[in-house]
Amino acid sequence: MKIIDSLRDGYEILKTNKISSYKIDCEILMSQTLNISREEVLLNLEENIKKEEKERYFNLINRRKKNEPIAYITKKRDFWKNNFITNKNVLIPRPDSEHLVEQALIIIKKDQAKRILDIGVGSGCLSISILNERLNCKCDAIDLSKNALKLAKINANLHQLLNRIKFYKRDVDNFYNDKYDLIISNPPYINKHKIKYLGTINYEPKIALDGGLDGLEVIRKVISKSKCLLKKNGKLILEIGYDQKYKVINYLKENNFFVNKTIKDYGNNFRCIVSTKIY
Repeated sequence: MKIIDSLRDGYEILKTNKISSYKIDCEILMSQTLNISREEVLLNLEENIKKEEKERYFNLINRRKKNEPIAYITKKRDFWKNNFITNKNVLIPRPDSEHLVEQALIIIKKDQAKRILDIGVGSGCLSISILNERLNCKCDAIDLSKNALKLAKINANLHQLLNRIKFYKRDVDNFYNDKYDLIISNPPYINKHKIKYLGTINYEPKIALDGGLDGLEVIRKVISKSKCLLKKNGKLILEIGYDQKYKVINYLKENNFFVNKTIKDYGNNFRCIVSTKIY
């Protein structure tokens, strides 16, 4: 069977199962199966594939048709300028979270040596992306999940950053390490009762999504604790839910933060807040 024929069969299966990205997904899964780039797949459509490759490909298609995220099937995800290993123990890195990296790189000049704290490190995509471009900075990273920390360490090792990131299995409430120049966090911010309506709920870890009854429970903890962990004039960069801007701004002000700016994501929703600890 030719690559093009297997792709077409895959397209039909995913399209029938209402996977909107069916075409690109099939090409990525074929790339994974044959261990070649997607571009090479498209350049070799008339080539034949072996029986065992065809079986492997359709096994992946069957996983995708059940709405399993492509990043969990391929175990990798591009984020910012890097590639990260992913699995079901962490939230899949999203393009919208790249705004946090972008803002951190604006704040920290290239030659500066700043101390960074990443609250809820997950895959490590935020802090690793920043450290890759700010060579004099160091980072502490905390997470409640032992398995998330294990994966973050694997990614840090992949990017040769284990000597610049320290990992701690800790809730932010019980973290008293030091004073930081910058804190970044993509905390859980989905309303507990809305999680079941998310398409990825059967796959992504609930602990990385559940923001309590109003979606702001963890965000409030991060802000309250950041007040103690930041140096004077230190910066806090937070990812938030699309409808949380005003409540989060008010809570920041109550905790002696000055709000520098809010940033919209690629869907034109407010997604990121940059603030400064005043005193």
